Amino acid sequence: MIERLPEWLVRALSRPRLTRYVVAAQGESLTAVRLYWWNVEVCGALYGPLHCLELALRNALHDQMSRKYGRSDWWEAAPLDWQTKRLVMEARRKCERRRAAPTPDSMVAELSFGFWVSLLSRSYDRGLWVPTLHKAFPYLDQPRKRLYDGLSSLVLLRNRIMHHEPVHHRNLSADHAKIYRMLGYIISELAIEAKTMDRFPEVLAGRRASLGGTRPARF
Repeated sequence: MIERLPEWLVRALSRPRLTRYVVAAQGESLTAVRLYWWNVEVCGALYGPLHCLELALRNALHDQMSRKYGRSDWWEAAPLDWQTKRLVMEARRKCERRRAAPTPDSMVAELSFGFWVSLLSRSYDRGLWVPTLHKAFPYLDQPRKRLYDGLSSLVLLRNRIMHHEPVHHRNLSADHAKIYRMLGYIISELAIEAKTMDRFPEVLAGRRASLGGTRPARF
């Protein structure tokens, strides 16, 4: 029950947030707390692989689009739909709020993961994918739609992690494998390098012990 949790913990993390973990732990308050901290730990373990994927994706797509339009601010010339243009305007506003000039480099840094993935959607199949963007994935072995669907699901995972939401209920092993599969389509060397530093397998394997209290979470 939520009432059995330390008052300071409920005050710090909020009753609605912790209640979701109590429900997941079937009312066992101590297990709920351990699940909460394990969720933080596993989110941290996924951050590195997602970091590699997001940066590799945006740089690969940016390079191809810059070549296609002969300019590094290619979003000013590309036939983007209104939803994608809205994401460009949001990135420009973020630059301006930081009192930074919206240079191509600063814009690329501010454009969201969702923006880059949106360029691979069906609406850009003939205009961008066929002539240009497929070149950003030299090791791709599946149709554009499956690539787009896979990356879109990882945008949702990334956003849950960055907004401190529960991910413990997901098939995290499949999510992890998908990150590396998508990364491998872009640059296989980075996928290999990232795996040498990846602690996710250890964290995932330690879930049962963490919830049982024999393995403390670390982050």
